[in-house]
Amino acid sequence: MKAHTSETQATITPEKALEILKQGNDRFVQNLKANRDLLSQVNDTRAGQWPFAVILSCIDSRTSAELIFDQGLGDIFSVRIAGNFANQDILGSMEFGCNVAGSKLIVVLGHSKCGALKGGLDAAAISQTEMENLKHLVGHFNPIIERIINEGEERSSKNDDLLERLNVHNVKQTIEDIRSQSATLNQMEKEGKIKIVGANYDVETGVVSWL
Repeated sequence: MKAHTSETQATITPEKALEILKQGNDRFVQNLKANRDLLSQVNDTRAGQWPFAVILSCIDSRTSAELIFDQGLGDIFSVRIAGNFANQDILGSMEFGCNVAGSKLIVVLGHSKCGALKGGLDAAAISQTEMENLKHLVGHFNPIIERIINEGEERSSKNDDLLERLNVHNVKQTIEDIRSQSATLNQMEKEGKIKIVGANYDVETGVVSWL
């Protein structure tokens, strides 16, 4: 399989980009791989890159988007931050990926048993540590937790049901943030130039489900 060119990228619609990722995850789950010569792809992309999708995922070592979706060099922009949320710099990266480099799809990819979200649920314990930047990061999830937690429900990473609800709501919130905080991406989606979708990766099965 060859690396994408400007010509092949131009033929991919947002819907086709999503289908490519779905097929790639199917191969991954079946322990299959598309036939690629990665060194040839290095050569193919030496003059430029034409990825068809931008994937925002967690830094979790089990959630490499290139592996999960069976993609090669030059196929996707991979944006990673613990807890897969969007800030201004990440939005800028997405704007570059779509409006400058021509990607047709943005995927916000959450995953089960996310350590960053567990940290958000256990923020009281983390607040006792000296890791100021980690405390700032997990505090990002607090508004979502307060919105979805039921009265009397245990706020703890051991509460599996709450953790999974937080995972889904965090993905949905990130999509809302992309649309509300980037006029560029919001307009591109309205014009049909891109799609913005959410997904969840199961670390036990390797399956990506689409929200």
